[in-house]
Amino acid sequence: MILSKKIILTLATGVLFLTSCDSTEATKQTIQSSEPTVEDVVINEPDTVIEGMVWVPGGRYVIGSVDSEAKIVEGPAYEVILDGYWIDETEVTNAQFAAFVEATGYKTVAERPVDWEELKKQLPAGTARPHDSLLRPGSLIFEPSEIANLYDISQWWKWEVGADWRHPHGPNSTIEGKENHPVVHIAFEDAQAYAEWAGKSLPTEAQWEVASRGGAAPKPFAWGNELQPDGAYLANYFQGTFPDNNTRLDGFATTAPVKTYPPNGLGLYDMIGNVWEWTSDWYRPDTHRRNSEIASTKGCINPNGPSSSFDPQNPLSPTRVTKGGSFLCSDQYCSNYRPSARMATAYDSGQEHLGFRCVVILAEN
Repeated sequence: MILSKKIILTLATGVLFLTSCDSTEATKQTIQSSEPTVEDVVINEPDTVIEGMVWVPGGRYVIGSVDSEAKIVEGPAYEVILDGYWIDETEVTNAQFAAFVEATGYKTVAERPVDWEELKKQLPAGTARPHDSLLRPGSLIFEPSEIANLYDISQWWKWEVGADWRHPHGPNSTIEGKENHPVVHIAFEDAQAYAEWAGKSLPTEAQWEVASRGGAAPKPFAWGNELQPDGAYLANYFQGTFPDNNTRLDGFATTAPVKTYPPNGLGLYDMIGNVWEWTSDWYRPDTHRRNSEIASTKGCINPNGPSSSFDPQNPLSPTRVTKGGSFLCSDQYCSNYRPSARMATAYDSGQEHLGFRCVVILAEN
């Protein structure tokens, strides 16, 4: 599904790109893969310890779908060879992001007026400029109502002037008391800016997916073959009738504090559920198919995604891969609470269920 600032034009112009969580095959792409050989891969944990981060050993891993019910864009499964890397133990929290803003004075995309000249590049030619009131700073919030069509996302996503990371559900909301919740309403450039300030980077899709599995062999869910082993809720996702009747059986209607649920085998929290997380990869629906071809010939070493994006359902908007699902993922709608799940997300858009975490790559001495 694509969530984008284009939703703000719905009332003004009648233009809205509606998509499901599925995609189809795309045109040709170039998959970038580093040139080092397998012998160059950094495997062992360095002596340096980075507080708040977990080491993922380098080596051979399988990514992509191992679930027969997965969407076509998630497969096939194939082997990647990765350098070892550090990854944040948790999603970046409100407190951590506040420290960044305090130090730099940074303003997120949601806190800036909408750039109409940039936005209209993502719209059909001739789209009329909306009223200035629709171009004021804001972001997308989840506002469910009784619905008739699960593929019409405008029924539960609302452009809210004044919604941003400090005000996750609009100008009258606050993050006070939620310092340890994941920061949300973060556009791609916001996540990049934080990562650069922190001396880190955003994970590639391969790095993110390997970390999400916690060092275990690929299975449909990060923790095994069942969504609820022994009836336990192991992540923050939607229960009830989506989108207007959340029964909150996992304890939360929106974000949960980080570390609420058990960590995975590597000691990482909330890799599944809570909020979607940015990766550095451009989105294309056939990335895994093309990477698998590379893997079968010369080996897929440290893949870092295609050189440009393409989504046939939203061809005018540059999109990045987001992973992990969120508190809104439901088995009635998209069931994206799986490591292999991948979503195309417009680079310029923040939402109430979108955050990030970072990685550190240590060059071999």
